[in-house]
Amino acid sequence: MTGTPAYVATSAELLAVAESLAEHWAAVGALGHLLARNLDTGEELGFDTGTPVPLASVVKVPLALVVLDEIAHGRLDAALPVTIVPEHRSVGPTGVSAFRHPATLAVGDLLHQTLTVSDNASADALLDLVGVAAVDERLRQWGCSGIRVRHRLHRMYECAAGVAGDDFGLALELAIRDDATRHYSIETLDPAHGNVGTATALVDLLQRVWLDQIAHPSATAELRRLMGLQVFTHRLSSDLRADTVKVSGKTGTFLHLRHEIGVVEADSGDRVAVAALTRSHRRASTAHDIDLAIGAAARTAFESLRR
Repeated sequence: MTGTPAYVATSAELLAVAESLAEHWAAVGALGHLLARNLDTGEELGFDTGTPVPLASVVKVPLALVVLDEIAHGRLDAALPVTIVPEHRSVGPTGVSAFRHPATLAVGDLLHQTLTVSDNASADALLDLVGVAAVDERLRQWGCSGIRVRHRLHRMYECAAGVAGDDFGLALELAIRDDATRHYSIETLDPAHGNVGTATALVDLLQRVWLDQIAHPSATAELRRLMGLQVFTHRLSSDLRADTVKVSGKTGTFLHLRHEIGVVEADSGDRVAVAALTRSHRRASTAHDIDLAIGAAARTAFESLRR
């Protein structure tokens, strides 16, 4: 995001909120794309919502929906066992990706690992079952034109290693540099070649999932349940933890990317979908201030959009 952000707001008051949130993100060094929408009133606020951004693990949400729809229509068995061996598993810090020995999980459990602990090996096992192209085509059939699925999760690490070897710091530096020049050394960070989505498309997807307007109703219900079990609370829900509020989300992290999408629901009945996509422009593998800025934005947007 350079220059003045393109704001989205359904009222003057919400425009002021969007401007304040954009300023906060810029102050902590985050290039940001944010959209928050009340699922019942349609009121929304945000900025730079139409820019395609590499999704990292956020892509696991549309992937899971396609797999769940296959299960719902009887084309895939949730109990089907899948064995993942260390020699061929995808890289990642959680779940089966971190296992040192062969593991056999049912498809339903691969979905659980994919969404709750963001397990790359489980996600790629699902992609191998249904096919990357098939997932992308299903999204086209559902009218999700702002989301593209083009590669397995492991491909991100392969492309980064291809230009930086084992030097994670160099890969991070290249990612930040390439964002400015738009000449991408790491192919999967190129919006023309990576798994990408816009904030608008992601909020549209969440809205359709929560309102049962896409896929089979049992698929959307299970996706909502699994997203509600995510273990990571350092972004979207960091400033929203309360007995009266539920956050169902999915994070995405890779090099300079720090994302989360989700739905915030209150006991009062208020439901707000949020897509927060950020790209850092400083060389830091840990950026708690950006994580907290995402959480602060989610809380502010939720409070502003409540009826």
